[in-house]
Amino acid sequence: MTRPSSTTRARFLAMFALVLAGEMIFALPFHVPRYFRASMLASFDLSNAALGDVFAVYGVTAMLAYFPGGALADRLPARGLLVTSLLATALGGVYLATLPGRAGLALLYGYWGVTTILLFWAAMIRTTREWGGQSAQGRAFGILDGGRGLAAAAFATLGVWCFSHYAGADHLDTALDADSRRRAMRAVIVYYSLATTVAALLVWRLVPLVEESRDAPARVQWRTLTAVLRMRAVWLQALVVVAAYCGYKGLDNYALYAHQVLGFSETASAGLGAAAAYIRPLAAFGAGLMADRIGVARSVGLLFAVSVLVYGLLGVLAPSAGTLTLIYANLFVSCAAVFALRGVYFALLEECAVPRHLTGSAVGLVSVIGYTPDIFFGAVSGRLLDAAPGLAGHQHYFILLALIAIIGGGAALWLLRARSAAARA
Repeated sequence: MTRPSSTTRARFLAMFALVLAGEMIFALPFHVPRYFRASMLASFDLSNAALGDVFAVYGVTAMLAYFPGGALADRLPARGLLVTSLLATALGGVYLATLPGRAGLALLYGYWGVTTILLFWAAMIRTTREWGGQSAQGRAFGILDGGRGLAAAAFATLGVWCFSHYAGADHLDTALDADSRRRAMRAVIVYYSLATTVAALLVWRLVPLVEESRDAPARVQWRTLTAVLRMRAVWLQALVVVAAYCGYKGLDNYALYAHQVLGFSETASAGLGAAAAYIRPLAAFGAGLMADRIGVARSVGLLFAVSVLVYGLLGVLAPSAGTLTLIYANLFVSCAAVFALRGVYFALLEECAVPRHLTGSAVGLVSVIGYTPDIFFGAVSGRLLDAAPGLAGHQHYFILLALIAIIGGGAALWLLRARSAAARA
């Protein structure tokens, strides 16, 4: 039996560290409110709208950080950027564990918008694109997001156990008092802070030090960047990311849907969210293989079509003995479609023919537009849910997601037609 070469082993370990870092960087800002939504609202005394406004603060600072972060990723070694970002984000968890008020929480999320994006995001995407080479972009990004999904699921499962243990909730239907809930939330926050710190140490140890790109002199780089800004395909990719990211943000309310509509307890609803996260690695890996086989833009269009169908059904179905199985199936299929989209939409960079030495800057441009849902989606969806509490609000929420998926599918179709026309020219 042939043993893997040291180069292959080093590549595997580097991707392992990148995968873990890529998920842990967002664990404190997003895992906690995603998997423990009902408990977080109660512990911090927040409404859905108020939490959405906190997310909006994150979105504003993140949007301001995307483009300069892309420029940094093109000029500085990725390893140092990634490690600094992870440690700074983990430090914010120390403050979160004090359960600050609404103003303090907003300031913290503004801080995280900088620490998770400015030094991290474009550096991660650039490193992944270089790892994949010219022929395996779908697989590279599929491995990244699929691995991130597996990490999210595993850490969420441990997080649910941690929450249950410190809350003293040995049974899924146990109701929590305020003190138990706050104690459990603090334990979960400390747990994710430690995991983020460990990820930083692994990146420092396993990700090789690669110097900044020297593929072209600065004047030519600027000229090429100007040309990229004029490329329709780049703007269409940004629209694809907007729609797909709205779907991903939509997953944040699934635990709340389970609690308010399906009747799950706080602990059980968190467990449902953790279970759904196990779909992500399979969906992302599968999407990566599909994208390399039939094309990224075509794969994205098909995934948006599936999303429109399942969101539409969730928007009209009410829980009953006859519909419950269908509701569960559509919840999990929608998760699979969202995770698959996240697994491949940055592989569009190669199909858009973006110069490799400008990957960071291109990612910055796409991300400034593509991740604007961090600003508006939580505030809009939170008010939608608060305006019609219970089933009606959640149905309106799913209809909104279906409409957004239609826009994303249209952008993917437009991109596919533009590529076909360019190939014929």
